[in-house]
Amino acid sequence: MLDLDLIRRSPKVVLHDHLDGGLRPATILELAAEVGHALPTTDIDELGAWFLQGDGDSDLVAYLAAFEHTVAVLQTPGAIERVTAECVEDLAADGVVHAEIRFAPELSTAEGLTCDEVLRAMDAGARAGAQGRDISVGLLVCAMRQDDRAEEAFGAAARSRDAGSLVVGVDLAGPEAGFPASRHATALAMAADAGLRITLHAGEADGPTSIADALDHGAERLGHGIRVIDDVAEDGTLGPIARRVHDQEVPLEVCPTSNVHTGVSPDVATHPIGRLMDLGFRVTLSTDNRLMSGVTATSEAAAVAAAFDLGLDDLEALALQAAGAAFLPVEERVELAARVQRGFAALRP
Repeated sequence: MLDLDLIRRSPKVVLHDHLDGGLRPATILELAAEVGHALPTTDIDELGAWFLQGDGDSDLVAYLAAFEHTVAVLQTPGAIERVTAECVEDLAADGVVHAEIRFAPELSTAEGLTCDEVLRAMDAGARAGAQGRDISVGLLVCAMRQDDRAEEAFGAAARSRDAGSLVVGVDLAGPEAGFPASRHATALAMAADAGLRITLHAGEADGPTSIADALDHGAERLGHGIRVIDDVAEDGTLGPIARRVHDQEVPLEVCPTSNVHTGVSPDVATHPIGRLMDLGFRVTLSTDNRLMSGVTATSEAAAVAAAFDLGLDDLEALALQAAGAAFLPVEERVELAARVQRGFAALRP
């Protein structure tokens, strides 16, 4: 079994981390007090335990309900900037060398902010958090798939990117079943025309048809994507959707612990990630919601390594797959891969 400290020191690339799912409990307490928002408890340890959605009796809808409190304290530029900076700081401290952090700016408009103002605050925070640290950052702009503000969010994303921000792409988040990507076809086409990269939540709480729909509407990566395994026969024969994902080498942003907490998989040991790797799918490893799932990039890598008997070479391969799938210019992806390789080389005797 790999040493936990060795995994912590290994360079990691996280492509799927939600800003509103990774706040520090102490920060939530402080920000809630500033705006008068009532929390389930004001005891910091009890609050951290309350947010942890790991009782095995959850589903995606219940899991998402915990975000009401984190979103409630993200309604001012100062709070958004602070939380984004702390997010980057925490990821860097955990050995993450590149992170793509996502958030739906529409969630922070309840008190009058515009999506453009939210993204400016996120950009400022990401830059502050990365300053002096060995981490590069990209921002992904989500639209909530159950609502009708995708054109607004993606328009703000394009303006932010054009102004030189760290915004690199867009996503659809929120309840997956019943809210396909096709519902937002116009907004996604607009984002593609603007040159924004596209990753879409699909194949988490819904099956292979959701994945096909996401791919049909421009998804270059799949957020989670693990339900592609539903289109694979017991003997390993790939169905048409699984074959499409496999042969096109569509990266899967896999977040095993979160999947356990939302009821997608009973435990990490039986999570589809092991079989997906064996079948040659392009698997990457991410955290999803560090607060709600009580995880870090290190703990996630350690859990998968223990469950599937992975070694240092396997973790390097996962990190390199993520580096190659990052929404970066080619030359920056090449340099990121080189950083990962140098970091793992330094860990070997």
